[in-house]
Amino acid sequence: MDGDVVLIVGGGGREHALAIGMVESPSVGQVHVCPGNAGTSSIATNHPVSASDVGAIVSLAEEISADLVVVGPEAPLVSGLSDMLRSKGIASFGPDAVGARLEGSKEHAKDVMQTLGVPTADVLKVSNVSEVEQSLDTFQPPWVVKRDVLAGGKGVTVTEDRLTASEALIDAIESDGFVLLEEFMPGEEASILVVMDESDFICLPASQDHKRVGEGDTGPNTGGMGAYAPAPVVTETVLSRVIEEIVVPMHDYLAGVSCYRGCLYVGLMIDEHGTPRVVEFNVRFGDPETQVTIPLISSDLNELLGAAARGSLSDIDVSFRSSSALTVVLASEGYPSSAKTGRPLLGSDGKESGEERFGFVHHAGTKLVEQSVVSTGGRVCSATGIAPSLSEASEIAYSLISGLELEGSHYRMDIGHRVLKK
Repeated sequence: MDGDVVLIVGGGGREHALAIGMVESPSVGQVHVCPGNAGTSSIATNHPVSASDVGAIVSLAEEISADLVVVGPEAPLVSGLSDMLRSKGIASFGPDAVGARLEGSKEHAKDVMQTLGVPTADVLKVSNVSEVEQSLDTFQPPWVVKRDVLAGGKGVTVTEDRLTASEALIDAIESDGFVLLEEFMPGEEASILVVMDESDFICLPASQDHKRVGEGDTGPNTGGMGAYAPAPVVTETVLSRVIEEIVVPMHDYLAGVSCYRGCLYVGLMIDEHGTPRVVEFNVRFGDPETQVTIPLISSDLNELLGAAARGSLSDIDVSFRSSSALTVVLASEGYPSSAKTGRPLLGSDGKESGEERFGFVHHAGTKLVEQSVVSTGGRVCSATGIAPSLSEASEIAYSLISGLELEGSHYRMDIGHRVLKK
């Protein structure tokens, strides 16, 4: 088959969304995924190679003569996967290890933001257990405690309970040597995925994730229970400020210190006055934000990511659908504390087809066992709808998820509530 050979690294819902986008790209001939999941196996070729085994990934890329490698998770980027691929002459969508430190170390990210004047929360580094109580007096509750490690989006504690905050600080100091205590930023969260290389950057439609496990944004934090895009809280005025005050300084900085060819995930808090500040940077596509962002790209996804991977982003144009997208995550029983796995998932091939209204099930923690789909993780899959309006996209997503059967599973019924209730 004519066209590029693309290898996608990872096995979650983000990677399934990327695989769908690549399969639909006119310039792509073959799509491979490692390790992939049950969803990617139906549209691409899965390979039993761990996303953390950078040496094996490079060997696989050489074996299949990959024209482009798209790296989903952050850990292999921090470990230098893109550096190794580029040393072999293989284009990689993902920053080098120097650029990936933005996510690998929250302390480093804070230092960069403070040096560049990028708006963010005030922060205090706490290195001694004896300093914990005095440190808590520095900020008003709620307290925000951040570990300086890769924690899959779960290394943060936000609490109004002083004892809980104190215990989180002490645990982190004892395990990591130090911890960051941050000022709490009130407002509404949003995320902007920015595709960038040294030549240019392109902001994808803003999205909003739903982190809490329970409806009404209650209960413990998760990796994300759903998302929608575009997020109306990111108005044209807010976006222009984000670009001017955050994206441009970061792009200029990264172009000078690293080979940053990939996605900069800008996690934002937008206050009641429309002032944006950075909650965090990630160095890859978010999950579940990718599931609602990639379907809104109407031009060739491979051309976009491939141009960034080769440093020629300024040479291409990107177009987007004037649609809305919404995704709802189906989680295993016990998630996020102790997820039950190994259970059959029925109805996981559901989809809705059409020009303006369509939807599909994005697989995440799934695998095929003797032609049956079984759960392998906490976030098992998500149902995604795309339509002219957010309410229609919501209808599609919830129609699809109601057709899924997984013993003990749960999902939120209020994804998009900040917009849909208005």
